[in-house]
Amino acid sequence: MNPLLQDFNTPPFSQIKEEDYKPAIKKAIQIAKDEIDAIVKNVEAPTFENTTVALDNTGNTLDRVTAIFFNLNSAETNEEIQKIAKDISPWLSEFRNDMILNEGLFTRVKAVYDQLSELNLTPEQEILLDKQYKSFARNGANLKEADKAELRKIDAELAKLSLQFGEHVLAETNAFELLITNEAKLAGLPESAKEAAKELANSKGKEGWMITLDYPSYIPFMTYADTRELRKELAIAFGKKGFQQNDYNNEQIVKDIVTLRHKRANLLGYKTHAHFVLEERMAETPEKVITFLNELLEKAKPAAQREFTNLEAYAKKLDGIDQLQKWDGAYYAEKLKKELFNLDQELLKPYFKLENVIDGVFTIANKLYNLQFEEIDTIDKYHEDVKTYTVTDTNGDFVSYLYADFHPRQGKRDGAWMTSYKSQYKSTGTNERPQVSIVCNFTKPTKTKPSLLTFNEVTTLFHEFGHALHGMLANTTYKSLSGTSVSWDFVELPSQVLENWCYEKEALELFAKHYETGEVIPMEYVEKIKESASFHEGMQTLRQVSFGLLDMSWHSGNAPENIASVKEFEMNAFAATKLYPDVAENCMSTSFSHIFQGGYSAGYYSYKWAEVLDADAFEYFKEKGIFNKEVANKFKDNVLSKGGTEEPMELYKRFRGRAPKPDALLKRAGLIDKN
Repeated sequence: MNPLLQDFNTPPFSQIKEEDYKPAIKKAIQIAKDEIDAIVKNVEAPTFENTTVALDNTGNTLDRVTAIFFNLNSAETNEEIQKIAKDISPWLSEFRNDMILNEGLFTRVKAVYDQLSELNLTPEQEILLDKQYKSFARNGANLKEADKAELRKIDAELAKLSLQFGEHVLAETNAFELLITNEAKLAGLPESAKEAAKELANSKGKEGWMITLDYPSYIPFMTYADTRELRKELAIAFGKKGFQQNDYNNEQIVKDIVTLRHKRANLLGYKTHAHFVLEERMAETPEKVITFLNELLEKAKPAAQREFTNLEAYAKKLDGIDQLQKWDGAYYAEKLKKELFNLDQELLKPYFKLENVIDGVFTIANKLYNLQFEEIDTIDKYHEDVKTYTVTDTNGDFVSYLYADFHPRQGKRDGAWMTSYKSQYKSTGTNERPQVSIVCNFTKPTKTKPSLLTFNEVTTLFHEFGHALHGMLANTTYKSLSGTSVSWDFVELPSQVLENWCYEKEALELFAKHYETGEVIPMEYVEKIKESASFHEGMQTLRQVSFGLLDMSWHSGNAPENIASVKEFEMNAFAATKLYPDVAENCMSTSFSHIFQGGYSAGYYSYKWAEVLDADAFEYFKEKGIFNKEVANKFKDNVLSKGGTEEPMELYKRFRGRAPKPDALLKRAGLIDKN
């Protein structure tokens, strides 16, 4: 029998063979289709229970099987699993499309939605119905046949243009090579970067050192290379991707993409693409996003201009530079940073033994949320490195299983992430508890040393554990609203807020102890970390704000088809955030992959949005004490346990007593007075 199709609580990893996945997924899709058919064929009038709840309850088998498969494809993959992923992805895509375009299903969903005002639903039930209806309506289910055909045509064209945009940027990136044959011109470059440049040249059959526009080559050169003319050559090449008169020019593609997005939004009944996107985000409207970005701009600009003036003076003092250019910024900033802060990451690592940091984050979760963690060996693992825990509350009641996978290995992708094997939900009187996993890539222990983390790795562990708390403490009725199933610009709050404890003396004393002597980390080290973290934060904030404003300019205006010049349009959007002189040969938009190829169109603001939330939330903890139970309970009851059951701003206001303000972030970043 196929283990994936049996009843199981935790995933039966040791019993699963690779050949089990495809038949299990095929069968699970069929089960989900049968469940949907049963809803469509129900002869009773559509109700919240027999349609909305029934639809939310479909696909449990498919969800569990695909959760196991795709988690392993990230954490313990091989060629066979990757091949299976390519085979099954079209099946899953086709299944989703069949469901969205199922007219009988949509008719029932709409019938319930149209009764909304008479149904007397709870806020959670209202959100479920609203979200479900919109998943159909926002994909064109309400349109007439001719408009549906037009929508499909627009979507096909957008997919093609987005792909073309990315191919052009990649081609431009790959086309540029800077071959240096005189080693003196590499002065300032670290040995590791020089070695990589030499190896790259050798791999292409050339003598010397090769620098490219790929980040691992470009960033070290722009940061450390003393030869200003070469930095200039590289920076101009980087900035003109997609903006040259050749086959890879992206100017018309940018204009076509924004025009089609605008048309699509209009077709679906929205004023602009930004109105369409933001309807499902915490920010709600383009007006709110633009106000948010302008408020940050107002606060950050004086600090940014001060930092820029200081950097320019420093460059003049050091090398007689009269006008700081874009190719000078990273170079002189790095020199100034080294002069101001003298802290070696290697000094910190002995204080962050992995096991101590794990104990520390567990202790903090216990102090805040009364959780207890016990390592167990009674449930199946997919690799011997994985640690498994039962999580209980102070009454001894079961809260969650936690899987933790900390070390790199072949078959595991880079980075760090939180995921789940089972969501929390309530069914027939039972509160089904979640199964949550965090995956990281920290240094393995050696024969002589345990796994010692850099400070960045410590904050990474806290970040992912913050996501895990969001999953573990979920307490909602419906699985599609549970845990981290929240809007894009709210999901990072639980993860980012927990990172703040890494900087607090009271928290660090619990776990940051030298692995040999037991000595607690000296606070002067932590102070230096905090100080250097806010170095040039004004300029960094201004840069992020400028990208957010450019994104909103492209996607929240009327008649984008009338835009004549991409460069001119961009310069107008950047006018309020400009520090460096403009470079005529350069244009940001023609290689702004986040918004023209990735998923960030009308969403780039969310990077800063989440920072505002986490700084504002942590300020509340600091006011009352970082382990204050009253504040912790409010955060647990209104954020961590609620998932997507209510509008995120309402949840946040209930926790904080007011809407978030940017002041805490600006103070933390040193952009306004901390008093």
